[in-house]
Amino acid sequence: MSSRLSVFLHFLYLCVLNIRAMPNILKVNKPEDYISYIGGDCRHPLIGVVDFERISPIPTSLNSYGVYGLFMHTNIPNDLIYGCGTYDYRSGTLICVAPGQIGGREDNGDLIELDGWALLFHPDLLKGTHLEKEIRDFSFFDYQVNEALHMSEEERDVIASLMRHIQAELENGSDALQKNILIGYIDAMLNYCQRFYNRQFSMRQVENSDILMRFNDLLSEYFDTGMQIDKGLPGVQYFAGRLNMSPNYFSDVVKRYTGDNASYIIREYVVRLAKNALKSSGNIAQVAYSLGFEYPQHFTRMFKKQTGITPKQYLKDR
Repeated sequence: MSSRLSVFLHFLYLCVLNIRAMPNILKVNKPEDYISYIGGDCRHPLIGVVDFERISPIPTSLNSYGVYGLFMHTNIPNDLIYGCGTYDYRSGTLICVAPGQIGGREDNGDLIELDGWALLFHPDLLKGTHLEKEIRDFSFFDYQVNEALHMSEEERDVIASLMRHIQAELENGSDALQKNILIGYIDAMLNYCQRFYNRQFSMRQVENSDILMRFNDLLSEYFDTGMQIDKGLPGVQYFAGRLNMSPNYFSDVVKRYTGDNASYIIREYVVRLAKNALKSSGNIAQVAYSLGFEYPQHFTRMFKKQTGITPKQYLKDR
């Protein structure tokens, strides 16, 4: 057997192993895909509610979501997957998922007992309503596994009550006002979740203060070690990754405790460095390259946006 043929056969063998290793993923393109799979009844093509106590035990599934989902349980398997990690689920925790995300646990043939609630709704339900655009403002849909909402008993009761109202509305049948009523309940639930997250932020002041200190340290380290020369200007994603956080959660922490978003703080730091460098050299292009800008024009544009004047004007006025 030739060496080329041996390499090719080995490659085919590895491909077969990878195919076998791929998990079975349930595509949840509409609420009914998930609700029917676990034995529930979905009465609307674009929205559905699950009362897990009614239908448990249920099969598990690793889901690829094409819908928005809010899942609230008080008991859950320890090996639940959420995003890119294993989920540390606590009693009364709310998981929020958005289209394009993966979550759950691959079906192994076992049935599990669950309590709690789930709400799933398709983005098309929001079309023509204020939530069509405003849902992007609820950044908790993009939080990571360790950033979920841990609710008090009173907060769980609020969410459960809204779930029951939506369930009752769906069971009553459709009329001309049903969509507005459903959107109203979803809007209320999302705003309550935001309020509860704000409470959670407040209760983690020490932890979040440490995040800000580490952010400042990483920002200094990035430029002190010359990383900007090879990698260019750092963005929010870089610092969020170094802190093991999602960009949205990191940005929300920074915004809540400083009043400014993380991108603004990064730009302000760069401007401070730029002013010191301009005082020393007076060479705008040299300063731009030293700070990680690919083109001096980009540096000039950012500098003016932050300060209201160009680097040239700054040099003239100093």
